Formats: sequence, structure tokens, C-alpha cells
Amino acid sequence: MVAATTERFGPELAALLERSRVWVNGVAAGSDTPLSAEDEVAILPPVSGG
Repeated sequence: MVAATTERFGPELAALLERSRVWVNGVAAGSDTPLSAEDEVAILPPVSGG
């Protein structure tokens, strides 16, 4: 997933994916999770609170 993202959208989005939680179709995904055109991808960036 990360390699394909880098090819299509550039290294900036790939860097964000490395620091974020990624879910595909409601399930936690890893960097090797395959994607299809019908998949729903959610990117949850790191947050801080206090």
C-alpha cells in the first residue's frame, strides 16, 4: 500500500501514512495490505491532547 501510494501521490503522503493509523473497509491495515478501487481507506493522523 505505501509503495503504491508513493508512486501515485508522492513521498509526502507516503510519509504521513508511516506515522498514521490506516484502516481499509473498517479494518486496521498494514503497509502490505492490498487495495482495490472499491476499498474505503481512512487515514487517522497522529494527535496529541492534554
